[in-house]
Amino acid sequence: MNFHIIIPAHNEEAYIGKTLASLVKQTLLPKTVVVVNDNSSDHTEHICDDYASKYEWISVINATSSNQHLPGSKIIQAFNKGLESLDDNYDIICKFDADLIFPEHYLETLASHFNTNKQLGMASGFCYIEKNNTWILENLTNKDHIRGALKSYRKDCFKQIGELKPSMGWDTVDELLAKYHGWDILTDESLHVKHLKPTGQSYNKASKYLQGEAMYKMRYGFWITLISALKLAYKKGKFRLFRDYMSGYFRAKSNKTDFLVSKDEGKFIRDLRWKGIFNKFQK
Repeated sequence: MNFHIIIPAHNEEAYIGKTLASLVKQTLLPKTVVVVNDNSSDHTEHICDDYASKYEWISVINATSSNQHLPGSKIIQAFNKGLESLDDNYDIICKFDADLIFPEHYLETLASHFNTNKQLGMASGFCYIEKNNTWILENLTNKDHIRGALKSYRKDCFKQIGELKPSMGWDTVDELLAKYHGWDILTDESLHVKHLKPTGQSYNKASKYLQGEAMYKMRYGFWITLISALKLAYKKGKFRLFRDYMSGYFRAKSNKTDFLVSKDEGKFIRDLRWKGIFNKFQK
């Protein structure tokens, strides 16, 4: 299978070399890797250029955007810059973070999953972080959710969901829309990906409000947002985040912020969320 990989990178000199090193060692090499160097002020560009000079299937695009860390919009805008540079001759499109180390058989295993199940729209492994010299699961979400750091989409699925939304919540709405269109989603627990920079490490106060805004934009409604905000704040061990998330939700509602999904898609999403909540209570 042909893999196109896009890696948005902003000041990732400490990590991007390790990410690219793990990709050039894959048992199934990608057709193309594009690193979008997004306004970096460190040696990110130099490191990426060095790899591009050695591997013809690696390229670097320099982009200029704000230095402000805005989860969702900034990273997807960079991703889209990379997407514009690619041809349409691919089977799987990947959005990977610039701080990951992949096991050598990662892409080969994903290809096997996609070849086995023609209805498989998205697949991934799991992120692990280092704690006390041990690599442990970065347990921020349900195990059936594909983390935003390592997304892989079948081309038809990617097109049908309308590609990626430049907004906080893009890495949740993509899965929900894939399910809406009847695609399967798979997470493979055998694929341990080292995540070198834990999620949310550089989030600021303003960006934390965006999580609640995203819940509004996905048409969660008040009660699902309340439950989701409590759960996420608990998993991150910071109850003050619950207040930030809910504030973001009510701000978006007050401002009548545009939704990311249609009314029908929103109803499907709410029904799916309620089903998941009830199933957990029944266990």
